[in-house]
Amino acid sequence: MKIADVLEKYKAGELDMAEAETLIKSSSYDEMGFAKLDTQREQRSGFPEVIFCAGKPDDYLVSIYQKMVANDGCAFGTRASQEQAALVQAAVPEAVYDPVSRILKVEPAGGYKRTGAGGVVAVCNAGTADIPVAEEAAQTAEYFGAEVIRVYDIGVSGIHRLLSKVDIIRSADAVVAVAGMEGALPTVLGGLVRNPVIAVPTSVGYGANFHGLSALITMINSCANGISVVNIDNGYGAGYIATQIGRLAATERQE
Repeated sequence: MKIADVLEKYKAGELDMAEAETLIKSSSYDEMGFAKLDTQREQRSGFPEVIFCAGKPDDYLVSIYQKMVANDGCAFGTRASQEQAALVQAAVPEAVYDPVSRILKVEPAGGYKRTGAGGVVAVCNAGTADIPVAEEAAQTAEYFGAEVIRVYDIGVSGIHRLLSKVDIIRSADAVVAVAGMEGALPTVLGGLVRNPVIAVPTSVGYGANFHGLSALITMINSCANGISVVNIDNGYGAGYIATQIGRLAATERQE
């Protein structure tokens, strides 16, 4: 129960002070023994807790989804396997799984603040092999209310492809640039747009790519301004940050 609901019940005389105090103390997280669900995270940060599915024991993962959906009517998880998705869907039939991004989610009724409150985010990638990470970023941003423009397969080996899409990329509030191999795409974009660019190195590439390390080092050492870098394959983190930026831009437009 949210703190506001507790206070309303206390005000209406449905709870005495001791009961209200107990509920408020317990409402900061939901104790499950193997997990403590952060029920107040959205009130603190503007985004609810997200489930990282990989590595979680099956029974725990199913219970977490059930509890979050029971509490909030929605849940969002990343890095879920098809096997995990099947188990969760058996217990939570409304859960939807995307095998490309590996996102397993239960959409809130009516969508999550789907009014453009998350601004406009352009998600770009260098090549088709980067799409799983790009989709993790895009679907994260969409879930949290952003309008997403997807611009895929515009890597620097065919620079004309990128240049043909510059105008639409410039129309966004924030740009997510996903690339493996040598990771040059964010630097090129950083020199072409005034929007903040969030660079995502991927583990796509041959041996000397070192599972994304070469792209990560390239992006961290970029000579272009306005670029921030997240961890290797962290599409979720990039989509989250881009939505934060988009929300600020959308708020400013409304004022």
